[in-house]
Amino acid sequence: MSTELPPVAPEVLAEAVESLTARLRKKLDDATAGCADAATRETDGSVTFRFGEDAVVTLRPGPAGTVTAAGQATCTCLLAPRCLHRAAALGAAPLADAAPPEPEPEPVPASAGSAAAGTERAPAAASAEAEAEAEGASDEPAESVPALTAAQLGAAAALWHAAAEALAAGVTAGGAVVQAELLRAAHTARLAGLPRAEAAALRVVRGLRAARERRTAHRLGDLTGSFRELLHTAGVLASGTAGPALTGTSRRAYTPGGSLQVQGLCREPVLSATGYGGVVTHLLAPDGSRYSISDVRPGGLARARGAGRASVALGGATLDHAGLARGGLRIVGATVSAEGRLGAGRGVKATPLPGAAWTDGPAAPLFARPAAEAVAELLAAPAEAAETETALIGCDVTVVGAAGDHLLVREAVPHAPLLRLLPAHPHPELPHTENLRRIASYPGLRLRVLGRPDLDRAATLRPVAVGPVPGAQYTLRLPEDWLGRADLGYDRLQGEHFPAPDAATEAAGEAGPVPAADAPDPLADAPLWRVRRLLETGVAGGRRAVAEAARGTAAQAACGPLRRAGLTAAADLATALAAEADRRPRDAFGRLADPSPDGYAWAWLAAATHLAAAERSLVAASWTATPNGATPAAP
Repeated sequence: MSTELPPVAPEVLAEAVESLTARLRKKLDDATAGCADAATRETDGSVTFRFGEDAVVTLRPGPAGTVTAAGQATCTCLLAPRCLHRAAALGAAPLADAAPPEPEPEPVPASAGSAAAGTERAPAAASAEAEAEAEGASDEPAESVPALTAAQLGAAAALWHAAAEALAAGVTAGGAVVQAELLRAAHTARLAGLPRAEAAALRVVRGLRAARERRTAHRLGDLTGSFRELLHTAGVLASGTAGPALTGTSRRAYTPGGSLQVQGLCREPVLSATGYGGVVTHLLAPDGSRYSISDVRPGGLARARGAGRASVALGGATLDHAGLARGGLRIVGATVSAEGRLGAGRGVKATPLPGAAWTDGPAAPLFARPAAEAVAELLAAPAEAAETETALIGCDVTVVGAAGDHLLVREAVPHAPLLRLLPAHPHPELPHTENLRRIASYPGLRLRVLGRPDLDRAATLRPVAVGPVPGAQYTLRLPEDWLGRADLGYDRLQGEHFPAPDAATEAAGEAGPVPAADAPDPLADAPLWRVRRLLETGVAGGRRAVAEAARGTAAQAACGPLRRAGLTAAADLATALAAEADRRPRDAFGRLADPSPDGYAWAWLAAATHLAAAERSLVAASWTATPNGATPAAP
C-alpha cells in the first residue's frame, strides 16, 4: 500500500519545476511516475523518497499537514534544491487548496458588506440586503464596477496565456511542466486578488493530473468544463470588463442579520477532492429565506461521516447537526454571508426551538409548485447563484424503477416528464447510492424529494433528503422522531421504513406506462454531441488532435447533421475551430509564423460557450411538461 503524501502548496511545486533546466524538465514526468509507491512515512511525520544511494528527498509538512514553504522539501543530492528528485517528489503529492481556511471575519456594516458580499449570490438573498431593499435602499444609484488594477490585468493575461498553452497541449502533452506554468500563473492571480481565477486554474491542473493518471473518478466532460470556465474567466478579466462576480473574494464577508428564527430543512455530507470533509445543514426562515450552517475541515471521508452528529458551533447552541436538521434556532445578533451562511461571531446568541415537519411552516411552499418552475428560476439566475449549496427544490414523485445508474421517477403533476434521480455524492461509503437503490425496488412508491437539480443533465435531480407524501397510502413509513424526512447522506433506509409488500401491486400501476429503459434524453439524442466530441477531443489530444479531425471528409460529415437540424451556429463554430486548429502558417525558413495559441483558444472557447448555452436550453426543456407527458424532443 502506498504512503499517503502530504498536500503541497501550488506555488511550491511551481517554483521547484521552474528552477529545473530544460534538460531536466524533459525527464520530470518519467521521474514523477511511481514516486508515490516509493514513499515512506517516518516516525516524526515526515515523508521520504529514496532515489538511489545518494539522493533522498524529505517532505516535512507544517502543523496543518501541508507543505507550504520551499524549505519543507529538501534533497541530499548535489544539485539540490534545483534537482529533479525534489521536483518529482513534490509533483507526486496532491495539490493543496489555494489557501487554508480563514477564521470568520468580524461582520461589517451592511452598507460596506453589500459590495464585498456581492459575489456568488444565492437565489435567496441575505436578510440584511432584503430589508435594505424594502426600506428603499434600491432607489439609490448603483455603484459603478471598480476598474481592475494593472497587476490584476497582467495576472489575468498571464493566466490566459498559460491556459491557452495547456489547452493546445491537451492531456497527452499536459505534463508536469505545463501544469507548473498554470500553477505559477494561478499563484500570480492569487497575489493580485483574483481568487476565482486561481481556483479555476487549480481545477484544471487537478483534472489534468487525474486524466494522466487514469483515475476512475476522472471524467473528460468535467475537465472540458473546467477549461471553459478558466478560459472564460481569464479572458474576461484580461479584457478589463469583468465585474465583482468574476474577480471573486478570498474571504467570505458577513453582514449583520439582526434577529432570525430558522427551521431545519435537512443536512448533507460534504466531501471534497482536496481532503476536506464535513456537513452542511440547510435552514429556512418563516419568510422563505434560505440559510445554512456548515462545518467543513480537513479530514476527508471520516470527518464527513462523523460531522453529521457534531455539535453546532453557533452562539452556544446545544444542538448537534442531526438535531438542528429536524429542529430550529432563534438567533440574536446573527451574521450572514451573501450565500446565506450563518456565521459564529462572538456576539451571536442562539436558542434551540422545536422542529417542524415539511408539511408545516416555511418548508411547505417548496413542494407547492411544479419542479419545472423552480428549475426555470434557477436557470434564469446567474450561473454562480444556480450552483450554490442553497439551490434546493422539492417535489412529490412516483417511483418508476431503476435504469442504469439512476432512478426514474415521475412528478405528481399532470403530464410531467420522467425525472432521473442520481446520488448527491457517489462515494460508496456514504449511503446515498444504497438508499436510492432500495427506493428503486418499490415501483409505484409515492415519495417527497428535496434535492439539487443537476443543470448539466436532462431532467436530473440529486436528492439530499426524502419523506412520505401526505395522504398517500403507498409511501414511506418513517419514525416519528425523524419528523417526516430522511437525510440520504446520513440516515439509512431499512425495510421497516417502507410500506408492506401486499400494498405494492395496486400502487405499481401508478408509476406510468413508460418502461424505465425508454426514458428519453434530449442531450444524448441531439446532434450537439458532435460538437461536444470535438471539444473533448481537443482537451484529450490537444490542438493536433482537432487538426487531424479537420482533415478529409470527417469534418463535413460531422457538421452535416448539425445544419440539417437547424443548428447552423454550432456547425459554423465547429468548422471555425477545426480550421483554426489546422492553421499553422510558416515563414520562408519553415518556422511557425504565428506560434501563439490565442486564436485556437478563442475558437475553442467560442464553440464551448455556445454548446453550454445550447445544452442549458435543452436541460430547461427537459423539465417542461408536455401534453402527452413525454420529454420534449431534441432539436
